[in-house]
Amino acid sequence: MSTLSNTAPPLDVLAIAAHRDDVEQTCGGTLLKMAQHGRRTGILDLTRGEMGTRGTAEERAQEASEAAKILRVTWREALDIPDGRVENTWENRVKVARVIREQRPRVVILPYWKGRHPDHYTASTLGYEACFLAGLSKLDLGVARPSSPAKQEEVNKNLSSHRPFKIIYATLYYDIRPTFVVDITELFETRFQALMAYKSQFSDQEAGKELFPAQAEIRVRIEAMARFYGLLAGVTYAEPFLQKEVGLVDDLTLIPVKSI
Repeated sequence: MSTLSNTAPPLDVLAIAAHRDDVEQTCGGTLLKMAQHGRRTGILDLTRGEMGTRGTAEERAQEASEAAKILRVTWREALDIPDGRVENTWENRVKVARVIREQRPRVVILPYWKGRHPDHYTASTLGYEACFLAGLSKLDLGVARPSSPAKQEEVNKNLSSHRPFKIIYATLYYDIRPTFVVDITELFETRFQALMAYKSQFSDQEAGKELFPAQAEIRVRIEAMARFYGLLAGVTYAEPFLQKEVGLVDDLTLIPVKSI
């Protein structure tokens, strides 16, 4: 067990995903847009990608760091949950809850709770339940007792109960009509550069060539999806999201997106 310490301001937005490069594919443009608005953003990768057909965990760590710089992410870390075995266990929920309390995000982005890859949809349920647990004031995270009262006070402050105000779901991995989309038209190229930082995954190579599209095809697919979701809202490129809650409107004249 370790003692966590974080004197930095809370994150405004934290994206949680199963694998390094998931966030870049599903909501990288949105994180970059938030950073441009002066928001503090973060990424929590649940695994280190050691089971991937291409690349090693060490290579993907370096690539994730480069992608984070491109997206102007404030904070990024990876947990030690086994790749291919993201399970919604108590131990894993506590690991994520510890990060939620440490980083104190106002908004959490999770993968949609359905999908092809078990790690993706499990990460959704795991992330949601961890956000709930993080708000229980009596939850013991099992942090080692600090050596001094001053350090104990710091830990208590950093790891006091916290729940995000908002949880939204990045739906790009699943075909469902989104609640809303984020316009990333001006950011599409930079967002694509962040994904291409994962050279071990997306460069043309023999390993996994029957599973991975050619690099030129990746560009076509990424652009087609961004254009599709942009079309829904009358912009060029967009990223899709879903929220479980009903939206609240104060002024009908300020609702965006034309009806006809």
